[in-house]
Amino acid sequence: MNNVQAIAVNGERLWQSLMSMAEIGATDKGGCNRQALTQLDKAGRDLFIQWCEQAGCEVRYDQMGNLFARRPGKNNELPPVITGSHLDTQPTGGKFDGVYGVLAGLEVIRTLNEQNIETLHPIEVIVWTNEEGARFSPAMIGSGVWCGEFAIDYGWSRTDKQGVSIKDELITHNMLGEATCRAFDVKAAFELHIEQGPILEAEELQIGIVQGVQGMRWYDLTITGSPVHAGPTPMEQRRDPFMGLADMTKKLYELAAHYAPWSRVTFGDIQALPGARNTVPEQLILAVDLRHPDQKILQQMDLAFRQIVSEVSERYQLSSSIRDEWNSPAVTFDDNCVAAVSAAVDAFGYSAKLMFSGAGHDSVYVSKVAPTSMIFIPCEGGISHNEAENAHKDDITAGANVLLGAMLRMAE
Repeated sequence: MNNVQAIAVNGERLWQSLMSMAEIGATDKGGCNRQALTQLDKAGRDLFIQWCEQAGCEVRYDQMGNLFARRPGKNNELPPVITGSHLDTQPTGGKFDGVYGVLAGLEVIRTLNEQNIETLHPIEVIVWTNEEGARFSPAMIGSGVWCGEFAIDYGWSRTDKQGVSIKDELITHNMLGEATCRAFDVKAAFELHIEQGPILEAEELQIGIVQGVQGMRWYDLTITGSPVHAGPTPMEQRRDPFMGLADMTKKLYELAAHYAPWSRVTFGDIQALPGARNTVPEQLILAVDLRHPDQKILQQMDLAFRQIVSEVSERYQLSSSIRDEWNSPAVTFDDNCVAAVSAAVDAFGYSAKLMFSGAGHDSVYVSKVAPTSMIFIPCEGGISHNEAENAHKDDITAGANVLLGAMLRMAE
């Protein structure tokens, strides 16, 4: 190893930072409830700011409450290398989702300070606002406005269930910054995260080198038949939406198997109308979620889904309609950033695999305006968005070391 490759983070310090942050919004079952732009979120951000200022960083908020901590470089006119994630959690969230990526970025800065390493490019750690979407919809709104996906007025206008807007809370908690929420030039962007799935743990690997994020398409499928009495009506004379549904779901699972291993199909919600125990339903409304990291294959899955619905509906004398709820195209990360992560993995000798993210992250939006990649570490049982979420200290350290190595390569 050369000197840069030999530098490693202080894993114990990073772990203690994670545990200290976890005390803010701690739940009885060992998780965290630190929802976006609440007083607890503000407390978590204030602690992060305190740590960043102690590390010599310049800290600023932008108009969406995105928080930036900058370590100057030799030439501050050059675009920064950025990293970060989010500090907000689900109502029953864990200690690592989001916060790990933020505090690992801080640990990179602390390590560079200790080693007296000055990078050519400045380094910035970012806390994006409302990544989870648990309190305000949609998710990833802070990074979405920053990259230009949403207008600032749209971001400000999002409300929670009580009608309180994002702008209201930014003002209340003194997080409404003067800096325009707009993307600036970035040399490279990295996000370190727990996998939120079981693949790395199952394969006993330390690092996931993330090449991109799966494309996601959400639909509401409505199947309409005829409501009749459950007793007197013979089976063969029914126009029963459930008969069609059984055939549709079977064929959609077969579709996912055809495009394995990265294809996904999920039926997460179903409603039967009129919803009476002894009446064949007139209508079923089913939420359908299709995913694949290859956009062309996702489009093929979309076409196949529509064909399956049409053919099965005709066979069972049903009518059907498909409403497109959400379409998030597949994201392919920057080759140079992926290569920087791979080089850092090799330098430390960690076991790793190239993979795709099955969940959305702020990096989806960041990648629209900056060269981007992600780094995954295993999480216990693949569990996330759950108070039982857990990651092991050795993996936490390994991921931060890879982040450090990748950022040093890009920050020169």
